Amino acid sequence: MKIGVIGAGTVGAATVSALVRRGGVDPDVVVVDKDAKKAVGLAEDLSYAAALSSLSTVSAGEYGRLAGAELVIITAGVNEKKGGATDRNDPKGRLNLIPVNATAYREIIPAVVGAAPDATLLVVTDPPEPLADLTRALAPAKNIVSAGTVIDSLRFRHQIAKELGVRACDVDAYVVGEHGTSSVYLWSSARVGGERVVDLIARRGDDVEEVKWRIQAAVTFGNLSIIEGIGASQYGIGAVVGRLAEAIVRDERAVFPVASFQEKYGVTLASPSILGATGVIQTLLPALTPEENAGLEASAAVLRSAASIALDSYAASR
Repeated sequence: MKIGVIGAGTVGAATVSALVRRGGVDPDVVVVDKDAKKAVGLAEDLSYAAALSSLSTVSAGEYGRLAGAELVIITAGVNEKKGGATDRNDPKGRLNLIPVNATAYREIIPAVVGAAPDATLLVVTDPPEPLADLTRALAPAKNIVSAGTVIDSLRFRHQIAKELGVRACDVDAYVVGEHGTSSVYLWSSARVGGERVVDLIARRGDDVEEVKWRIQAAVTFGNLSIIEGIGASQYGIGAVVGRLAEAIVRDERAVFPVASFQEKYGVTLASPSILGATGVIQTLLPALTPEENAGLEASAAVLRSAASIALDSYAASR
């Protein structure tokens, strides 16, 4: 099958690398970037990686090369470092990137839809939820899903695992709402071996609230720590997007906290969801405490405002 990747930057490169890994779905990957030479270079480099480990092919081209693609992954846009969204004290965080990236989507989405009208679209560019809402406005008949809080939930599980001395894969915990500063940590349903994480922390005699705060801070600012070290958050999200792509093209009906438009909240936001060939098949959500429910409502309000900014930014650039 054919998968398109729009954007040959750090996340796009990590995504293609994940797609051509051994044991994957062996797709024919087409890389599109406004810098054609960059796309060609990335495709050539990763063609050698594919030759080692899979039956995948990697090529570069114009949007027309996306014809017949089952999935198109959009990673193009300005990242947090280049977009000046790395201030830990700024509650807007990634939302600062909306104007410039919404303008880029003005050109990207119509071109993708024109070339691959039947493809499911996976929005990865930051901030993914508002840009998914913009994509929905530009291509209302398309199946659209964003990477949501999958990477946040993995970071959450990783930090809990470190705290409790267990494997991250044995932690069941979710972050929902915005992939950003208003995200909601579902502590009430976080469990290891069926036991609540907060009970395990309390049993040790630790201050539960202090531990929760420390873990949430590590997750919320995890991307900034990575940026300070290597310049861009890329490998984790690349692996996530590669895995989501597999779930979509295989129609796995696997559960991930991706984001889709939810009528209840009037905006695209993340919650555990059944993911298949057409994107999100069904959204799921464990029972929330009053505090968690209020947090999710607040996150939805932030995202509704962000979606309006994305639509206004697009309109202003026309």
